[in-house]
Formats: sequence, C-alpha cells, structure tokens
Amino acid sequence: MTLRAATGEDLAAIMTLERASFPTDAWSEAMMREELASPHGWYVVDDEAGRLVGYAGLRAVAGARDADVQTIAIAEVSRGRGRGRAMLRALLEEAARRGVTDVFLEVRADNPVAQALYVSEGFAEIGRKPRYYQPDDVDAVVMKLDLRGWARASTGSATGFDGGVCT
Repeated sequence: MTLRAATGEDLAAIMTLERASFPTDAWSEAMMREELASPHGWYVVDDEAGRLVGYAGLRAVAGARDADVQTIAIAEVSRGRGRGRAMLRALLEEAARRGVTDVFLEVRADNPVAQALYVSEGFAEIGRKPRYYQPDDVDAVVMKLDLRGWARASTGSATGFDGGVCT
C-alpha cells in the first residue's frame, strides 16, 4: 500500500473508482475536479503498483475548528485489507495538522462496514439525515469525532503518512 497526496492527474482514475463505488450517486467530474483543486480540500490516494485502488478526501476550511470527511472509496478487490483505515487516519492526521478539533462525516445507514470502521476510530453517531442519499432514499448517519481525544489515543503517527508518500 502506498498513500500519497492526490493531484489533478489522478482525476480520471478517481472518477472511474467513484462511479464503480457509488453507481447511483457518484460525484460529477466537475465536482471532483473542484475538490482536488480547492485550498480547503485535501485528498489522498492509495496506489498499488501504479494503479489507484482507493482515495479519500477531507474538507477543512482554513482557520475553522471543524472539518468533514468528504469521501472514502476503495476498489472492491482491495477491500478488507486496512486500506480504508489507513486513508481515514491520514485524513485525521491532516486535520490535526490544520488545527481542527472536531471532524464530522455522513455515512449511508445501509453501510454497516463503514460505520463500524468509524466507530472503531472513535466517531460517535450524533444524528440522522432522512433520505439523504438520492435516488436511493437512504438515510445518512451523521458522526462526529473529537480529534484531540483521537490524537491522544493514537501513539505517534498512525499511518506514517506525512503528506508525501507512505509505503
């Protein structure tokens, strides 16, 4: 597993994975391009032998005390190997570097695997958004993490990712 900061050159591969992972509600290419270029966004990709097998994104507005995990996607054949956890931890480490204290996310109510990952990292459910994911009419589970508590519980760098490349 090699984590590295995403660039605009990753857009096509990210979009291929986006459409495969979220067939009914994938982001548009224009939206993803804006996310990758935004000074408030920070994306990481998981590269395996030159092939993108995962990506994850954080939105942390400069000076804000909170941030949002925007998305995490992993190619189906690469799931269950700790890649999602590694990317989530890389996002949380970046949020901490930016001075964030609380991290929020929405996760599909019909995705217990992702929910379990977030809970295992310290996220707690704080609410629900009915019928948030369209056109599927699936609720969003809104979760929050006290990043300072997470950082205290983590020993050293959880991923070894420093914004460059982690292998």
